[in-house]
Amino acid sequence: MTDTEVLRVLVVDDHPLFRFGVCTMLAAEPVIDVVGEAASGINAVSATAALAPDVVVMDLQLPDISGVEATRRIVAERPGTGVLMLTMSDENESVFAAMRAGARGYLLKDAEPDEIVRAVQAVGRREAIFGPDIATLVLGFFNGVVPGNDPVFPELTSREREVLRLIACGHSNSSIAQRLSLSPKTVRNHISSVFGKLRVADRAQAIIRARDAGLGEQPIAPI
Repeated sequence: MTDTEVLRVLVVDDHPLFRFGVCTMLAAEPVIDVVGEAASGINAVSATAALAPDVVVMDLQLPDISGVEATRRIVAERPGTGVLMLTMSDENESVFAAMRAGARGYLLKDAEPDEIVRAVQAVGRREAIFGPDIATLVLGFFNGVVPGNDPVFPELTSREREVLRLIACGHSNSSIAQRLSLSPKTVRNHISSVFGKLRVADRAQAIIRARDAGLGEQPIAPI
């Protein structure tokens, strides 16, 4: 692919509103042509065979077969098509299962729109690309660091644990957004998820839970 070629993209996600949002965002790019969408893994495989996209943007959790299995079938049938996983899961098992299935990229759904666009274009150029958290995990693996589950609040994702740690260190939402390069809305969504998973009512209770677990004991200087 050259910089002037138009990328043919198929978007796969079982949530209609999210799928619509991704399609709309990508279609606004002059070098991207959204040729189709699918709401299940089986439909993703058949749509790929029919439409021959350059890139498939694939969710992990689908109602029939998983995004990993769909990726495996797509890559086996059309090795020239690149798959970018766009999912909520940053679990070690999910990341490495997707890589073994042949995915060229792995990005979390809280990524900024321009990051998603860049990732699609990179996969279209046959490059491998990962979000910051995922890249750290992958590099750690190849450097001999065995990935394992975080014993502190295992119900939280790694991004949610980082948000909680920053809350426990006294950071405001805007400071957290700046530090993690997230939008304020994304930070609010993470905080709501943390409160729900930890079953706490407010920030004060979350800070107590976090500090009792050893998070946030060393204050971080504000940016």
